[in-house]
Amino acid sequence: MMLTSKIVKGEEAYSLGLVDAIAPTSELVNRARSWALCILEQKKPWISSLYKLDKLEPLAKARVICTSARARAKKQSPNVEFPLACVDVIEEGIVSGPRAGLWKEAKTNEELQHSITSKSLVHIFFAQRATTKVPGVTDQGLQPRKVYKVAVVGGGLMGSGIATALILHNYPVILKEVNEQFLQAGIGRVKANLQSRAKDGKMSLEKLDKTFSLLRGVLEYDSFRDVDLVIEAITEDILLKQQIFADLEKYCPPHCVLASNTSTFDLNLVGKKTNVHSQIVGAHFFSPAHVRPLLEIIRTEQTSAQAVLDLIYLAKSIKKTAIIVKNSTGFATTRMMFPYSMAATFFVERGSDIYKIDQAISKFGMPMGPFRMADLVGFGVATGARANMRKSFSERWYDSRLMQVMQEDGRAGQTTGKGFYVYDSNRKAFPDPEIEKYIEKTRRISGISIDPKLKSLSEKEIVEMLFFPVVNESCRILAEGIAIKASDLDIASVMGFGFPAYRGGMMFWADSIGPKYICSKLDEWSRIYSKIFEPSAYLKERASRDIPLGAPPEEASSRL
Repeated sequence: MMLTSKIVKGEEAYSLGLVDAIAPTSELVNRARSWALCILEQKKPWISSLYKLDKLEPLAKARVICTSARARAKKQSPNVEFPLACVDVIEEGIVSGPRAGLWKEAKTNEELQHSITSKSLVHIFFAQRATTKVPGVTDQGLQPRKVYKVAVVGGGLMGSGIATALILHNYPVILKEVNEQFLQAGIGRVKANLQSRAKDGKMSLEKLDKTFSLLRGVLEYDSFRDVDLVIEAITEDILLKQQIFADLEKYCPPHCVLASNTSTFDLNLVGKKTNVHSQIVGAHFFSPAHVRPLLEIIRTEQTSAQAVLDLIYLAKSIKKTAIIVKNSTGFATTRMMFPYSMAATFFVERGSDIYKIDQAISKFGMPMGPFRMADLVGFGVATGARANMRKSFSERWYDSRLMQVMQEDGRAGQTTGKGFYVYDSNRKAFPDPEIEKYIEKTRRISGISIDPKLKSLSEKEIVEMLFFPVVNESCRILAEGIAIKASDLDIASVMGFGFPAYRGGMMFWADSIGPKYICSKLDEWSRIYSKIFEPSAYLKERASRDIPLGAPPEEASSRL
């Protein structure tokens, strides 16, 4: 419970004997005051749960349990201090008594409050809450409109995930596909998502049936005439998206919010063939949509504040944290992370080791490294997204041929059994020595030579070489006003891409290192390797004045 930071509500804590009593919020202060007076007058024992010993093992066995818990904590959370501190405090209470345990807890808590881990987690806590304050939207005195029915266009992996997220929170959903085969496949994916939850004990079979009944599949737009929100979730095909939005304008009611799940396309292009630009908004979910907690909401210059507000409150109702960004190619999340995989491939082609990179990034705290992630997503998806980004950011784009060379030999990621890794029948990944021949072929095609220094990079150098370019692009996003504030990019990196929360998010982590150092390293790589690493004007300016990258413009100006 403590080692995983599990939240325990009052009733459960009481049933477990962790607290002595519970009270309604309205009576809490009075009950606590009365309890304290009774303790003072010795009418009640001083915190009876503190002396609760019935669940304690004998001392020798308890110490063995603590030793085992430490080993497990080191393995599960190698980069943070607090799980080990919890075990130390518990052991002190067992060995030396509850009062000694309390004193150690107080002392340890005081020490941990000043750690970078504590500061990072506190920052993420408040950054997440700050996402609900959006200038020009939440300060206009508007009230969110009730969403009664939602339509999802496209039943693929993303569309079925979005539909699942909605029906799990009691929204009736219409799922549209182009033919019966695709429709049944999409409905099947939704049902499989629910069955997976039931298998994990998160949902009863009765609840599954009731939830699944909220979904209706269709092949035409006729049933869209009374929907309040449509979310388009098809493949990244701009012409097809434009046709869909033109059709939606014909069939949906005037108040209906028309949202696209695109992760790269400019929304003005998506809605080019419509006359309802005030209702068009981006709703970029992250896969799997019914699991991942982030929703990136994109507004154009013409999107109404009401449409954005409606989507913010829908996000809240389906337990998503929403960040609001301005319209541009790649928006904030996709754009900030494209240099990550790009830098990884760039350095591999010049001598770095794929598996050392993935290992270093995993040890840093990411769920997996960039090459394992590319396998999981699939090369087709990655290639499609990059094509659109390349057009907009050609001046700092590195066009690797590596994936193309691998695809020519039938390697396209986990679904094909081979990518940067090879996979067994249980989808377990294994390094593949054969990968080197594809890298060699790519070098020959592109005329790239190996830099011996890149063969022996330390883990620290690998982390810097992959994440400093991300920090650099994030600075451009802030400078262009795509993101409202740096803390929104921290939330995007943590909830969208798995950047460790205990490091505070991308920009908070960067500020813990310092803009001067980051700028100097990027400048060095720009001179040695490529101009794609050149520090942005925003980063250079902040580094020259030693101002935190996350400081708001008014604070930065006050330091002049």
